[in-house]
Amino acid sequence: MQIRQYLGHMWRGLGPAISGVPPAEIARASCGALLGLGLVGVMIPFLDPRLGLFMIAPFGASAVLLFGVPNAPLAQPWAAVVGNTVSALVGVAVCLSVEDPTMRVGLAVALALVAMMVTRSVHPPGGAVAMTAALNPDVIRESGFFFALSPVALGTAVLVAGAMIYAPLTKRHYPFRQFDDPNERGTQDPPAIERLGLSEDDLTAILQQYRQSLNLGVEDLARLIGAAEMQAAGQRSGPMTAKDIMSRDLITVGPEMRVGRVADLFRKHGFTTLPVIDKSGQYLGVIFQIHLIRRAREDALRLNRRFGAAMQRLLTPRRPEPVRARHIMATTLPQVDPDTRLGTLLPILGDGGYDAVPVVAEGRLVGIVARNDLIAALARESLRKG
Repeated sequence: MQIRQYLGHMWRGLGPAISGVPPAEIARASCGALLGLGLVGVMIPFLDPRLGLFMIAPFGASAVLLFGVPNAPLAQPWAAVVGNTVSALVGVAVCLSVEDPTMRVGLAVALALVAMMVTRSVHPPGGAVAMTAALNPDVIRESGFFFALSPVALGTAVLVAGAMIYAPLTKRHYPFRQFDDPNERGTQDPPAIERLGLSEDDLTAILQQYRQSLNLGVEDLARLIGAAEMQAAGQRSGPMTAKDIMSRDLITVGPEMRVGRVADLFRKHGFTTLPVIDKSGQYLGVIFQIHLIRRAREDALRLNRRFGAAMQRLLTPRRPEPVRARHIMATTLPQVDPDTRLGTLLPILGDGGYDAVPVVAEGRLVGIVARNDLIAALARESLRKG
């Protein structure tokens, strides 16, 4: 029985170790690698036409890390540029001093790993850089230590620059988040989900204790701990679902309603959110008060007007081409079904940047859960258990 369990465990260990990757992320990463390597191919000959070896195989491995797993510590700019460069220097030095090919390759990779660890720049493609130098003695004798500058350092720097431009365009972070970065609202307070009572040194010590410093950054560890705590809190909230706490008697607007009328409804009812539905009750989107403010601000900048004048122009019923609800509503807001557990709602409303979540069944809006609904439900549950 123990042998069977051992073999079963070993068999599972040989299987995939990562979860499935969504198609959108696959497309994002592969397109980034294509663009990054294309940029290297274009830039290096332009910047350094004297050297014939422009593209080297390790650049492909670096592209996989920079564009495929941009949050990994091994993919960060220092690790990529310094790791590849010191590995190239080591590879050249070994290539010029060791004659035996087998010894030359093994020694180059081993010493490159030492150099990367000492300089805190471990980047797996660096081993391939050192091996590339060791396997090409003719090229290395011709280029010498200049090989470390071009193509290695220069090409890696171009890849890193490409990744830094590409990441925000595809809603990713590169370089990865720092522990003391401003939050999404531009203030220095950590996001609510990351207020753990642990300092950066505490989190660093955890990573070192479990030997995960090469796999995870401090900020990402804080986010994971916070998300796990939020999920655990949701599991402790009992069997309540969205349908138990949602508002059902909703004030809604149609897609063709003028924004002036939308503003009147906000003022009359004191809401911060208004769902948009069509005549059949199908859910189309949501309007937040901030959408009116943003649109007025955009008009003020575009027309070179003061904000107050732009807001008045936006809301006036005499405007010849009125702005309507469909022009400002958000259509990508997360939505849930009536049976969604509170554990799922917590991260969305707790720190997801949303004041309310629409509850949709078969495309029709059946309710809405606002942040105050969730707070009230959690408070009741806490009092009941207390």
